Amino acid sequence: MKLIIADDSAVVRAILDQKLTKMDGMEIIASVSNGRRAIDAAKGERPDAVISDIDMPEMDGLEATKFLAKSMRIPVILMAEDSSKAIAAKAAGATEFMIKPRVNEYGNAFFDDLMERLESIASLSNHPDSDGRGSKIRPFRGYRILCIGASTGGPTAVAEVLKGLGRNFPLPILYAQHIEVGADRNLVEWLDGTCGNLTVRLSRDGEEALPGVVYMAPADRHLVIDFVKGNSHPVLRISDEPPERFLRPAVNMLFRSAARLYGKSCLAVLLTGMGRDGAEGCKLIRDNGGWTIVEDKSTCAVFGMPAAAIELGGASEVYPRDEIASRILDLVGGEGVRGAVV
Repeated sequence: MKLIIADDSAVVRAILDQKLTKMDGMEIIASVSNGRRAIDAAKGERPDAVISDIDMPEMDGLEATKFLAKSMRIPVILMAEDSSKAIAAKAAGATEFMIKPRVNEYGNAFFDDLMERLESIASLSNHPDSDGRGSKIRPFRGYRILCIGASTGGPTAVAEVLKGLGRNFPLPILYAQHIEVGADRNLVEWLDGTCGNLTVRLSRDGEEALPGVVYMAPADRHLVIDFVKGNSHPVLRISDEPPERFLRPAVNMLFRSAARLYGKSCLAVLLTGMGRDGAEGCKLIRDNGGWTIVEDKSTCAVFGMPAAAIELGGASEVYPRDEIASRILDLVGGEGVRGAVV
């Protein structure tokens, strides 16, 4: 794997170079002090990935990543001294974001984490397709459930995503929306009429969720997956458990149950909303091998929930709203579905 290292500290570059060159299959083709030089090096001999600091003179890592990831489609691992720049890193197109250790703290734990991320990039780079955003398309891994969470601005956002999924979507869809008591039935009716390609229902306790149907959590009640049948369909449970962080339904409750029961077969989307609900659930889904998409700041009514998920490390990918449905179809391997997009 050919790598470029970009950091204004010669000491840090040396640490990374010396350690990585000892790893099987790793080759450092350039070690440079700023983003401009990283781009020049990438143009000269295209790397498989770039490992870059964010804070550098002349051109910082964020500006360089915008070109490397979005124009040259080269995966970039961005590093900073704290998590405050994680959101900006993802927005720039970084494939991964890592906390940068102090010079005397580049230990085995850091390099184990870095190698895991590089190996993930390498496995995706072997896939023939690209998503055009600086990272390779995730190979289809047998997703069996799609969960969606939203709050402020959610109904409009969810409607746009659902309409883009076509008429033959192959997964059950579970949807948790922060909503006023008494407004849930009206919202379900509106979504069902607006999204003519899918059936939208208010979820009921004990029912089996079927592919191509959207099951929304009732107002002031949690929606969770009770168990999974042999056909991979979830059986739903409507819960009166206490609110979580003053919220019922809570997106975290739904996402946690999906992560626990579906593991790597879970696909989740976190859309616009105030607060932090859903961030922990996204992180758990990722930790269990599943995949999460969060809405980009550029299309959010409120960027609170997606921002929290990104900051916590719960976002596998960040997309503007109008690209999320297409990305979902890529991930579920729905070439037949794609033709039915309305």
